[in-house]
Amino acid sequence: MKIAIVHDWLVNYGGSERVLEQMLLCYPQADLFSVVDFVPSHERDFLQGKKVTTTFIQSLPGAGKHYRNYLPLMPLAIEQLDVSGYDLVISSSHAVAKGILISPDQLHLCMCYTPIRYAWDLQHQYLQESGLDRGIKGGLVRWMLHKIRLWDVRTANGVDHFIAISHYIARRITKSYRREAQVIYPPVDTDFFVPLPEGGAKDNFYLTASRMVPYKKVALIVEAFSRMPDKQLIVIGDGPDMAKCQAEAGPNVQLIGRQSADSLKDHLQRAKAFVFAAEEDFGIAPVEAQACGTPVIAYGKGAARETIRAADSQLGNAKEATGLFFEEQTAEAIMDAVVRFDTLASSLKSKNCQNNASRFAKSKFRQEFVNMVDSQYAAFQKQSQIDPG
Repeated sequence: MKIAIVHDWLVNYGGSERVLEQMLLCYPQADLFSVVDFVPSHERDFLQGKKVTTTFIQSLPGAGKHYRNYLPLMPLAIEQLDVSGYDLVISSSHAVAKGILISPDQLHLCMCYTPIRYAWDLQHQYLQESGLDRGIKGGLVRWMLHKIRLWDVRTANGVDHFIAISHYIARRITKSYRREAQVIYPPVDTDFFVPLPEGGAKDNFYLTASRMVPYKKVALIVEAFSRMPDKQLIVIGDGPDMAKCQAEAGPNVQLIGRQSADSLKDHLQRAKAFVFAAEEDFGIAPVEAQACGTPVIAYGKGAARETIRAADSQLGNAKEATGLFFEEQTAEAIMDAVVRFDTLASSLKSKNCQNNASRFAKSKFRQEFVNMVDSQYAAFQKQSQIDPG
């Protein structure tokens, strides 16, 4: 069986690239395709030495840093990749990869991280945060996103089977494409992210770790803790919102920038709780925190509802609880959740957090993914052999 894996774009080792890494471990014989490949040499281990076939966008001016500016050309670019010689095509898609052209004799499975979020339900939020909700430039962007939605719906018809990274995303796929999706949760490195050794003690600080982009709401967390001077917060990460976070930060808030994996693990292990304010498609960081035995205070929308077992805010005795939710993305809601956490902390056991995180282990992802591919390919072959006469 000849296999092609098509990924949107390769620029760093992020969440979707962790999934891609496990796909390549499942199918080391697969060939890899992408719109662009600008992964730096020190981060390329997850590609396992594979040569990546890219599109014409790879050679366009400024594509290395500003590849996203070429989004209007990406539907055309992805359609130029030739995968006609493969039996099975797996698209790893949160943007355009699923638009690869497929023949009736090929099986196309799509690992869908989300329909293009800034073209669908989050368009208005994206336009406001980018300052494109008015004016001629904003009108052009709206027209471009309209065209992308039409293309996105049309190319969904070329997918034989959708896989979603959460039930939250499965619902978004149904809403956008009117297609059902099988859920396979992304892999989390539960072998690396582990609790403190027996006898290790938690420190008296809260932690958040994220790229500092608007939808992650890191500045909101910083604002909330700056209004609680008796609570200590450590912030790991960097990005466009760093200056905003620095302006909001009180003396009880430490912004320590990007950290190594070992430093992140150390902070996750020692933190009193991990605070997470984004509405995420899956959200690896809260699961990594739980794998380290640390409970999570999270915004109660998106896939957090699937990855965190919430304590009962009134009784405080929910079995195997691993955290609690706040229901609004406001500083006041976060502050209230931290107060509630202090009354519930004794019921949020480290072992419960670790056990919950084990549901997302890499080995479980690989087993479920291979089983899905095998069953879909067998069914596709059987259907292909039916004599229409």
